[in-house]
Amino acid sequence: MNLNPDALVLRRLGIDTYQELVAYLRSDSPICRSEGFEAQSRIQVCCGSRHIIATLNVVHESLIGRHQLGLSEAAWHALGGEDGAPVKVKHAPPLQSFSAVRGKIYGRPFTSDAVESIVHDIAGGHYSDIEMAALITACSGNRMDVAETIALTRSMVGVGQRLYWERDIVVDKHCVGGLPGNRTTLIVVPIVAACGLTIPKTSSRAITSPAGSADTMETLAPVGLDLPAMRRVVDQEGGCIVWGGAVSLSPADDMLIRVERPLGLDSDGLLVASVLSKKIAAGSTHVVIDIPVGRTAKVRSPAAAAALAGRLIEVGTALGLAIDVVQSDGSQPVGRGIGPALEAWDVLAVLRNEAGAPDDLRQRAVTLAGRLLELGGKALPGQGVALAMEVLASGAAWHKMQALCAAQGGMREPGRAAHTHVITAQHAGRVVAVDNRRLARLAKLAGAPKASAAGLLLHVAIGSTVEVGQPLYTLHAESPGELAYALSYAHAQEDLYTIEEHP
Repeated sequence: MNLNPDALVLRRLGIDTYQELVAYLRSDSPICRSEGFEAQSRIQVCCGSRHIIATLNVVHESLIGRHQLGLSEAAWHALGGEDGAPVKVKHAPPLQSFSAVRGKIYGRPFTSDAVESIVHDIAGGHYSDIEMAALITACSGNRMDVAETIALTRSMVGVGQRLYWERDIVVDKHCVGGLPGNRTTLIVVPIVAACGLTIPKTSSRAITSPAGSADTMETLAPVGLDLPAMRRVVDQEGGCIVWGGAVSLSPADDMLIRVERPLGLDSDGLLVASVLSKKIAAGSTHVVIDIPVGRTAKVRSPAAAAALAGRLIEVGTALGLAIDVVQSDGSQPVGRGIGPALEAWDVLAVLRNEAGAPDDLRQRAVTLAGRLLELGGKALPGQGVALAMEVLASGAAWHKMQALCAAQGGMREPGRAAHTHVITAQHAGRVVAVDNRRLARLAKLAGAPKASAAGLLLHVAIGSTVEVGQPLYTLHAESPGELAYALSYAHAQEDLYTIEEHP
């Protein structure tokens, strides 16, 4: 029996393409020939009343049958189909909003309507990774003005869920990033919530770093809460620390970030829209933003930090947010651990007021918590840090953290790596610099964040005096293979720590 060329059935291939929607057809599939589909074609896949837009990959081997349409995991979950279900495909409709992106490439500013159309199409899955890369490139550097940034932020909020808490003041904090071990969120949230402020914290997982706040929190308690569960925790405890991906806030931003980070392009406009759209969507009214500044941090100069702070405040004010920006030291990692579990142990040491707790993490956290307490009206100007330190020292923050973890599904202890190796100093002298980026890369080579107990434990900091053979850091891995892989990189990197030798 001759099958209709349009008669295709679904097949789940189990291929991880991260968040990119990818479909697969045989090169000798009748529909490939009749419709003129080629690799990288954008196609619309329809299954019953549901449809997605996907990028086509053409298969030349027998991975799938001639009358099957294979889907990547992301596409499978987006479509919600079943193996063997009938499906139809056709060329994706023309992407009208991309004409504005082409105009931006040639120097024409975005209108508000153009930005709204672009964001709507991105959230609808109509933009391919290549088209999003073109948009990101067109907006990089200083090519977005304040009006465009405001329009982008507002549009990003408009295409996702938006939370409302029926409170006049809802606080939040954010760190611009680029600094390993900077897990202040897990200390700031319990301090602020213990003082009676509402702080529904949605955090990210790592994409190019060895740990995100959600990864670290997940070693202590569940973070994949849906919206009703998140509301229950916040209503009960005044705060939460959950994975933002589970509650679909500013979904267009998540799609852009996935493409933006591997490109390594900097844009104040895109960064500001990303940060503030998430805060507005989460229902925040008052936000403290930490900008670490350092040679190997994301923001590398005080001048760049000042420009970014100005843009954050201007855009935030236009959209009804009260913004307070803190410039902090970004010259080296914060705390001793790099990697989800190792960072969680640092957090626990601070919350439990242990004698050996990393003081730099403690001081950074109480500084940010203090600014939030002042911004939220719980402390007078200049008195927030003292109140935050009092709440931490009294044990109230630790009790609140235990209650938050219990409300999110139960507290547990972070894991410990089965395999470790100490890296020692080859020269005597004084540590004068640390490479944040390469330390983060080393932690990832050891298995972080997927292997939650993997990473680095740091033993010295800038200003430390070291002798030959003194431990600099300890590699942690969950398998011998990962440890060996990380060691090969570590031995080739002599200047992760810059040591000024004694004369």
